[in-house]
Amino acid sequence: MADLQKIVDDLSALTVLEAAELSKMLEEHWGVSAAAAVAVAAPAGAGAGAPAAEEKTEFDVILTGDGGKKINVIKEVRAITGLGLTEAKALVEGAPKPVKEGASKDEAEKIKKQLEDAGATVELK
Repeated sequence: MADLQKIVDDLSALTVLEAAELSKMLEEHWGVSAAAAVAVAAPAGAGAGAPAAEEKTEFDVILTGDGGKKINVIKEVRAITGLGLTEAKALVEGAPKPVKEGASKDEAEKIKKQLEDAGATVELK
């Protein structure tokens, strides 16, 4: 097990720029984002007169279910995100969960197809 006090000491010694870089690296490694709550709240405040589909350039791929093929879906999630087995299993079992956030339209469609081919139910937001 890691020496937690050493980790606290090491993190306390980081500069602001180093801490920001660490945060970005962890978000990429774990496939999460601290801005997820902000991204979810944004569509509710969008103007009704503006067509969202034309303005949207980034999409979130949300896993909504495993379709009864949990093992296949876990394998696909691992391949897409680079997560370990435990993390991918937790993501699949905790659905609905984002698999990829801020993806381009082409990338989001590709990931959606991969997951659907494995048996999952997926939605793009």
